[in-house]
Amino acid sequence: MSEDRLRQEMCKLAKSLFDRGLTPGSSGNLSVRLDDGGWLVTPTNASLGFLEPERLSRLDAAGKHLSGDKPTKEIPLHAAVYESDPKAKAVVHLHATYSVAVSILPGLDPTNMLPPLTPYQVMRCGCIARLRYHRPGDPSVADAIRGLGGKHSAILLANHGPVVSGPSFEAAVSAAEELEESAKLYMLLRNANPALLTRDQIDDLVTTFKLPPMPA
Repeated sequence: MSEDRLRQEMCKLAKSLFDRGLTPGSSGNLSVRLDDGGWLVTPTNASLGFLEPERLSRLDAAGKHLSGDKPTKEIPLHAAVYESDPKAKAVVHLHATYSVAVSILPGLDPTNMLPPLTPYQVMRCGCIARLRYHRPGDPSVADAIRGLGGKHSAILLANHGPVVSGPSFEAAVSAAEELEESAKLYMLLRNANPALLTRDQIDDLVTTFKLPPMPA
């Protein structure tokens, strides 16, 4: 896809995320890695509902700002995801309500935050990790992400929000949406003893769709 087309796609899907209340105000930021190694990134303090294609920030492969508005302060976060996972071509960071709620709950496994509720949660999100709280824009979040070794495409930043990567921008957006819906289901069902996917059902998904292994 051409850079011009990617710019339009970013703005269209960003507006969809905003319009559905998945990241309020001027929260959240998005990026796409380009064929030359550079990125397109949403500007700082920009509402995802009102982006303009020509004002998206353009960075080179080293993260230097080349054109467009000043980029988001979360550049270290995005860079760490790309460094950790060569397959990642896009990163979606939102402040989605139910994902944030799950990130705050005590007693959950930080390497696997949600039980297997639905097949698409397993297929699109895999094992969802949680990282301890870092203030927005804190460069130290990059080391925490690198510490996961690229094993998680879906991450919850405690008291902050989800960070989801994918092999395309559309795939990353779809996975972020799936994570939010799974978090919502969990919050609705966590005291109801829900029937989870079985080990055989999870293994069937892993085999059929060639997914990374899921823990027992």
